[in-house]
Amino acid sequence: MTAQPLIVAIVIACVVVALILIRGVAMFGTGADPKKSNKVMQLRIIAQFIAVAIIVIGALLLNGAE
Repeated sequence: MTAQPLIVAIVIACVVVALILIRGVAMFGTGADPKKSNKVMQLRIIAQFIAVAIIVIGALLLNGAE
């Protein structure tokens, strides 16, 4: 397995997490509906889990390819 698709997947996952984080913090800062803000931050936790899983699985695959 080449590292190129893995790197692209990791970058996309990290950008998604960062965008969700920015939106959630902005919602907290503007005083938006607290329930909606909390849901956005819960979505961030799920996105972070997926990003970490991609990184770990990719590291295992690349390590096993050697």
